[in-house]
Amino acid sequence: MNIFRLTGDLSHLLAIIILLLKIWKTRSCAGISGKSQILFAIVYTTRYLDLVTTYVSLYNTLMKIIFIAAAYATVYLIYLKFKATYDHNHDTFRVEFLIIPSVILALLINHDFTFLEVLWTFSIYMESVAILPQLFMVSKTGEAESITSHYLFALGSYRALYILNWIYRYVTEEHYDLIAIVAGVVQTVLYCDFFYLYITKVLKGKKLQLPA
Repeated sequence: MNIFRLTGDLSHLLAIIILLLKIWKTRSCAGISGKSQILFAIVYTTRYLDLVTTYVSLYNTLMKIIFIAAAYATVYLIYLKFKATYDHNHDTFRVEFLIIPSVILALLINHDFTFLEVLWTFSIYMESVAILPQLFMVSKTGEAESITSHYLFALGSYRALYILNWIYRYVTEEHYDLIAIVAGVVQTVLYCDFFYLYITKVLKGKKLQLPA
């Protein structure tokens, strides 16, 4: 554990809290991609199956449970509780183009060809692109609510901070995970355009718009 990983985890947690509060308080999931949330639920499920086999620490266990529970709670709110407000007409990204390549990559490029390791590797590849349906939806609608923008910024910051965590661990422990690093860089790059627009528009009180 180091300051970069801790702040990354807290940024990730903040993103989830922002999203859930947004949906619950407005009683609406307008502007939220249900497909991205399903992908995140798949990511956390496949990554944290080691909950039943490995104990690292209380912090580690609690964070895993929170992420899994929050992911499924979000999917429930979007597709059941507030499904009348779900904008399925704009949430049209073909997620099979993300899932299938992630499965193939996990089978071909992994640290160890075991069930849990392949699932963990799949989750890393899948997470790197899971936000694409959300960014695609924002692009199609032309804008995003401020609260949705805050959610995306916190989520993107989480991965950017994890890159600093990997650099720190390499310098201090000579430890690195090439799969996680490459996937994390890809994920962060996907947010770059959004980060720029967030800083230049949302923080100045303007609506965020992505180029169509």
